[in-house]
Amino acid sequence: MRSDVAEMDGLSALPRKNGELVFTEPWESRAFGIAVATSEAGGYDWEEFRQGLIADIGAWEAAGHTEDDGWSYYDRWLASLEGLLAKKGIVTPAQLHDRMHELEHEDDHDHHHHREGGR
Repeated sequence: MRSDVAEMDGLSALPRKNGELVFTEPWESRAFGIAVATSEAGGYDWEEFRQGLIADIGAWEAAGHTEDDGWSYYDRWLASLEGLLAKKGIVTPAQLHDRMHELEHEDDHDHHHHREGGR
């Protein structure tokens, strides 16, 4: 893992257990991978994403929320990623909405179906 990602600290520190990244849902690891891959592809500077994540977490806390209010690090991660992708013009909010709907639909179905032709 890139050192600038692995060494995030403070509010932006990645959730870990015994030193390993923790993802409780499949979408969390996908959101993580998309953020890292988009940065590596030159979509944005990693520090820009990290600062947006810190701001998003801070805003969530400033609104008076607590961990008992349904805190999810990756909810904040995804909100920050969506905002930055839209700001950079990489995707539109409508495209994000449509793709999230598709992914939610996929998660509700068995992933082991095979297409005709063995693809």
